[in-house]
Amino acid sequence: MHMPTTGISKFLDRLLRPLFDKHVRSTTIIDGVDLIRRLQAYTANGYLKPTTYLCTFDITDLYAMLPQEESLDILTEFLLEHGYTKVNAVPIDAIRKLARLVLTENVFSYEKRFYRQVVGGAMGSAFTLTLANV
Repeated sequence: MHMPTTGISKFLDRLLRPLFDKHVRSTTIIDGVDLIRRLQAYTANGYLKPTTYLCTFDITDLYAMLPQEESLDILTEFLLEHGYTKVNAVPIDAIRKLARLVLTENVFSYEKRFYRQVVGGAMGSAFTLTLANV
């Protein structure tokens, strides 16, 4: 994506995704191979029984539905709950301000007119994916 906030989005993703991955690894299934390994482990530990139900779901337009301010609050809470006041010397307040820029300055053109996305985050934005997962 070639938007004004692409660089900031990539920076925030590189800064925060490793923290997210570190703190939620035990509760997140990353791909099909990981799913198979976990199901085998659950079976071996006796957690997977014949009465166990498995389900999947897909949230339509997840990125476009993210409430911007609430997402920023949740991001801040996530960092504080895991003991961060700074991430790689970047204070949480600065992270929040940069994240707000990425969310609120989404502009795009359609049929020679410019638009600003006012709800959610941009599809394809590196940071929007991380924020949605948080």
